[in-house]
Amino acid sequence: MQKKKQGGKLWLAAAPLYLFTLLFVAGPLVYMVILSFQTRAEGYGVLNVFTLDNYKKILDPVYLETFGQSFRLAVTSTLIIAGIGYPFGYFMAKCSPKWKKRLMMLIMIPFWTSSLIRLYGWMIILQAKGALYQTLHFLGMDIAPLKILYSYPAVVIGMVYALLPFMMLAVYSSAEKMDWSLVEAARDLGASPVKAFLTVTLKLTMPGLLSGVILTFVPSMGLFFIADLLGGNKIVLVGNLIQDQLTRGADWPFAAALAVVLMVMTSLIIFLYRKVTHSTELEGIL
Repeated sequence: MQKKKQGGKLWLAAAPLYLFTLLFVAGPLVYMVILSFQTRAEGYGVLNVFTLDNYKKILDPVYLETFGQSFRLAVTSTLIIAGIGYPFGYFMAKCSPKWKKRLMMLIMIPFWTSSLIRLYGWMIILQAKGALYQTLHFLGMDIAPLKILYSYPAVVIGMVYALLPFMMLAVYSSAEKMDWSLVEAARDLGASPVKAFLTVTLKLTMPGLLSGVILTFVPSMGLFFIADLLGGNKIVLVGNLIQDQLTRGADWPFAAALAVVLMVMTSLIIFLYRKVTHSTELEGIL
């Protein structure tokens, strides 16, 4: 009887969470999928007529190029973020507790300010005669006004800046839990520092690295406001395309189809991540 009562209390306690998930997570996703198979009305609105034209429209070379550009930008940003964030998170885990707190504070401080304000700061830095140009000119470099803002490199810089802390924290969390005695054992058995890192450290911190990749790759596919602010109209991501269809184009079914395809792509990436991390854990156990 007591177990039944406890089970009933737990169910009542969890009921609001289940209700919230159904209404505000599962509900919108189901509505988006249904909307993607409906037909756009002539003027404004949606007709309840089943069609596959919204998905066929995505096969247009223009839209495929947008997906390709989003994927390339996500890969480029993720590689740069991993190259910077992994060493930082790794060495942060090896620091003393005092320095860990200081470095953690440095990572968290940017989150105290709106991301839009921080991106406007990058616009001031990267504009033709902005802070970066003035600094280089002050150092004696006679250069022409910079042309970084509203370009592909500017968007990459914005993506790296916005998502880098997630990679740092993911790697740090994994490296913090690592058993460093295994590295010492590998060194005692004659492994070089590089070999010990590749065979022991990298494998043990791989879950954190992969988590950081997911936390950076998936958002970078759809962070349209970064492309809007730093890329102007030159860099169009899938997120920009969805926003344009919802506002100026007023083609909600096509926007929903784009969102569904993007969701499927990111879900496949997460599925692969789970497969890789599961196999990594099995190798560690064996």
